[in-house]
Formats: sequence, structure tokens, C-alpha cells
Amino acid sequence: MDRRLLAVPMSVALLVLCAGPVGAQPTTPVPSPANPSAPPPSAPIGPQPLGHAVGDAGTGLAVIRIAPNSQPTESIIPGAEDKLPKQAAVELGFGLASAQANSEAYLSYEKAVAQAAPGGIAVQGSSPQAPGSLAQTAPPNNTEPRGGGINPPSTPLDTLLKVGVLNGRVHAQWSDTLGPCVDTIADASTELASLSALNAIPTLPSAQDLSGVFDAPNLDAAGDKALIEGLKELGGPLSTLGGVLGGPGSTGSGSLLSLPNTLSARSVVKLVDIPGSKNKAVQSTSTLQVAAVKLLAGTPFEITVKVVSQPTLQVTSTGDKATSTVAYTAPVLEVTQGGKSLGRLDAANPKLDIPVGIPLPGADALPGLKDLPIIGGVLGDGSPLADAVSDGLKKLDLGVLRLSVAGLTQKGEQATTPFKGYQLGASARMLDLQVLPTDALGLPNLPSALAQISLGEQVARAYAPTGGVVCGTATQQPQEPPAPAPQGKAPPQLAYTNAAYHSVPIFWTGTALLLLGVIMVAALPARRRTR
Repeated sequence: MDRRLLAVPMSVALLVLCAGPVGAQPTTPVPSPANPSAPPPSAPIGPQPLGHAVGDAGTGLAVIRIAPNSQPTESIIPGAEDKLPKQAAVELGFGLASAQANSEAYLSYEKAVAQAAPGGIAVQGSSPQAPGSLAQTAPPNNTEPRGGGINPPSTPLDTLLKVGVLNGRVHAQWSDTLGPCVDTIADASTELASLSALNAIPTLPSAQDLSGVFDAPNLDAAGDKALIEGLKELGGPLSTLGGVLGGPGSTGSGSLLSLPNTLSARSVVKLVDIPGSKNKAVQSTSTLQVAAVKLLAGTPFEITVKVVSQPTLQVTSTGDKATSTVAYTAPVLEVTQGGKSLGRLDAANPKLDIPVGIPLPGADALPGLKDLPIIGGVLGDGSPLADAVSDGLKKLDLGVLRLSVAGLTQKGEQATTPFKGYQLGASARMLDLQVLPTDALGLPNLPSALAQISLGEQVARAYAPTGGVVCGTATQQPQEPPAPAPQGKAPPQLAYTNAAYHSVPIFWTGTALLLLGVIMVAALPARRRTR
């Protein structure tokens, strides 16, 4: 079954959030007949479930975007490209867990789908199929879940993302008589032991000599030349943040983002009770579990992001707008560097900027500058930046590491196809890490964001008929074949216009007399003739 499903980054799911849950289901479309006048497909045989339910939940552990918001989004609708948000040049998703329920699926085994995928890649919006996915479909019903490792093979993208042991677990259920009215329709989870992302930033130059290329707007020619010479003295090119990261041409060994502890994601779709009603509501839930995130781990600039509150996204549709709900527990993150707090990220404070700079000429004599840039509140040797500034240090910020928590986005609408009801969807992200250039980074043709890593992308959608999902079985009575269509009046009896009509009864009368004579002759005794 997994060959029918695409392990795509969760960003693809977020882009289609504006569409209804039915349209977002990756199930086989209903084929249209070649001949419009052909009869419809035959009706299903046997008792059929009464319940209609559609819902899905998706969770991605990590998504990396190179040059986000830089490529136009293609559309088959004329003129829609200008209205859609731009997409990244390359998107790489990892640790994807998706659970889907669709009572309206054309193929029976696509009514419940649970999938755990090691990852997926999208290049300008096009997503090839990712190998190694773990999937389970229903019907037929699965009494036990399926689990195992889903580690991807080594690829050239390892410079962007390296992972440890990744395990998945999937369970899909569907009743032949009650349909979606089972304990849990679809349940998928992924668990990641370790992760390191972005050992290099591909959108920044990998050469240290930027002569003839670098032109800072705030500096004159002499200042540009001095800054170019200063970049040559760093331990690596700008693509490795001056040697901090462990990319090509760098003496560093760190990654921009890493996870020292286990990170897990889970997506569940099921039916829940509606207070005061015997019917059910469709509920889709996305949850994340993570203890802490490290930035620039193993370097003097190490930053710890502690997850104080775990994010949970839950969408419930009762079929009615008034009682359908979106419940979201926003994450709370504490950011520290060198034992000192840099800030707190939550719904009230969704953004935090950490500058990345280089000392200006004339600061060579200050201690702690060595061959590394200045990131956050510390120098290359770990000493406080504030002390160096008080001693006369001047620096130029070439970039910013922006940490943010994405706010909740939701949309709901009444629907009539394929059944009358209410559909509701929502999306959120636990943590975004963006590498942004400043105006002082005098390089041509830079995108607005150099790279972006998203941890914990969540999407959930639910669609229930008006009044809720009915749990029961339709009783089908055998139908008598329809009476034949009337053929018109019987033709009148033909008139006797020829003697041939009278020969028929005469023939049968003669035949009967002949047989009677044979019988009589055979019954009389034979007499001997007298001479």
C-alpha cells in the first residue's frame, strides 16, 4: 500500500490547509466513465455502514527549507500563482507521521491509512516517492499495529541533515459493518533518537576570498577591503558561519541545530462522543514530545532551547459549526547561552533574534576574537561580548539567527460534498529557526531568508456530517427485478383468407384415425383362409 502514498514534507500539507480535508486526502480519485452515457458502477454487496467520517492528522519532526519563499507556486488554475504564497527552492522533511480516515474513499483499503515515513524531499514543489515508509491500511481490519525501523539510506543531503535511530509504529482499523466506528481509526508515530541539521548553509558562498563580490552598503571601499581581509582570517567561509559549522572547508564540527534527546511525534484520527447525542464526532490530534534543542552544540556559542510546555493540536468536528472546536496547547521555550537567559518564547513573545557578526577593523588587539565570528552574547573564546564592547569593540552584524514559534492558523466552512456537514482544519509549528541576512551582508541575489529549520510541524483536519457520525449498519432488503416495460397491444388475429388454414385440423384428424386403425388391426385375431 505504501507505494500509493507519498512521504512529502509537512509543508505541502500546510499549503493545502485552505482546502477541505476531503480534497487533501491522498486517496485514489473516483474514475470517470469513458462513455458519459455508461451505467454507474454496481452497488456494494451486503450490509453497509451508516457512518460518514473524514479526517487526518500529520506531524513532522523536522523540515529544512533552503531559500524559503523564493520560488513561485505553480497552479493549474489560471492566475492563481500570484495569489498563492511562494515556496522554498528545496524542502527536506524528516520523521513524518500521518493518520487518515476517509469513508468516501473510492478504494476500500484506503478508508483508513496510517503511515510513518523516514522523510521526503520537495524540489520547487515536486515530491518524488520516498523509500522506507511504514504503512498500514484498512479494511480489512488490523487487530495489531505494525512497527519497525524506518531509517533512510545515506545520501548527498547528509550535509543538511544527519539522523540517528528512527522507529515508526502504525495502526489502521475499519469495520466492515460499522465503518469508522472502531476504537481508533488511524494511529501513526515516529521516534527519533538524535538529529543534527545544517552543517553548512548552501545559500552563502563557500569561498573565503570575496574580493570583487562583497560590497557592504554601509561601508566605503576601504571598509569593504578591510572586512574582506577579516573574512579571510576566519576559520571557514560564510557558508559555515566563519568556521563554526562543520561543512566543507571548515575547521568546525558543529551543526546549526541538534537534538540531544529523543524527539517523538504522533498523529491520531478517531471518533469521540458528542455530549447529549448518540452520534459521534471526528477528532484529529497531533502531539509532540521533546525535551531540549541545541544550537551550535559543541562550540563556544552553544545555545540551549528548553521545551517547558509540549505542543498539542486537536481538531474536533461534530458536523455543526457551533460545537466544532480547535484546541491548541502552545509551546513555551526557554533560550539560554552560557548559563544566561536570552529570552523566552511563547504566544506573547513569539520571536527572538540572535545576531551573527564580525569585528570591525581596529579591534584586533582585543582578546577573545581569534578566528571565529561573534554570535549572540559571547566571543569566540566564550568570554562575554558586553565586556569587549565596554573595552571599545565594534562589530558588524552580517546575519541573524531568528527563533520563533508559529501561531495557530485555522479555517472552517460548511460543506455539502460528498455529504452535508462541517469541516475544520488547523496548523502550527513548535519552533522555527531562520538564518536571515542583514543589509550589511553585501552579497548579490540573496533570498530574504538563507535557510529555515522547522521543528514539530503540525496539521489536523476533521469533517463530520451534520448531527455527527451515525454508528450503525444499513439493512439492505433484496429487491425484486423490475417489471418488463409494456410492449403495446397484441396484434389482432389474422382472417382466414386461404384454404391452407383449413388443412391444419384435417391433417391432425387423419393422423389420429390412422393410428386408431393400426391399433384395431393389431388387436383382432388372424383367420386362416379356406381352400
